[in-house]
Amino acid sequence: MKRLAVALLGALLLAGPAQAETRWKLVKSYPHDPGAFTEGLFFHDGALYESTGLEGQSDIRKVDLKTGRTIARRIIPRPYFGEGIVNWKDRLISLTWRHRQGFVWKLDDFSPVSDFRYEGEGWGLTQDGRSLIMSDGSAQLRFLDPEKLTEQRRITVTWNGRPVERLNELEYVKGEIWANIWYDSHIARIDPRTGAVIDWLDIAPLIKTSGASDSEAVANGIAYDAKADRLFVTGKNWAKLFEIRVVH
Repeated sequence: MKRLAVALLGALLLAGPAQAETRWKLVKSYPHDPGAFTEGLFFHDGALYESTGLEGQSDIRKVDLKTGRTIARRIIPRPYFGEGIVNWKDRLISLTWRHRQGFVWKLDDFSPVSDFRYEGEGWGLTQDGRSLIMSDGSAQLRFLDPEKLTEQRRITVTWNGRPVERLNELEYVKGEIWANIWYDSHIARIDPRTGAVIDWLDIAPLIKTSGASDSEAVANGIAYDAKADRLFVTGKNWAKLFEIRVVH
């Protein structure tokens, strides 16, 4: 589990405002594996893809949205702690937390293709059609070349001029980067050009019905179905995954 000292600090200090401006409504709830310590999530070609953490319990999996049933699974071996995942062409790229080790898998059957290295920690991962976008627990987001898996540039995420730390799971939604904030119910909507937070969503009401049972079962997991304009959120060890819609 990530450092307790940071966790305690995060529990006391909200990254976002007391009142988030982006309003949303609940569309539907779906089953979610309460044993999944969710670290990465994306939607592709009718299915959810999810990665889970904890050493000795990490995996990547393809999940049926309606039932929550795991269709395919690949175990991430010890000593790795699985983190963010994203699709790129016919591949799936995955991160690990503190081992500076990433993996590339075939998207269709999770068979291994290659691996790569990076500096620092690996947390969240998404893509904008040109670059992979990676979080490392700080206020910075890294943009990676999706073929070479090397760093292109970075941005610092800020709110009212102040850095937003603990950026976690990521999703690219309609030209914005959306980010869970570790130990916070807020989701940041980030301008990918400047790093400035455009606005916030607060999904705290979902935590009460998520099945979350302890302090580690935090909100983490955002997936966007671009074809059907559907947005999904969940959390670590939540028994439910939620479809929500932004109210304009």
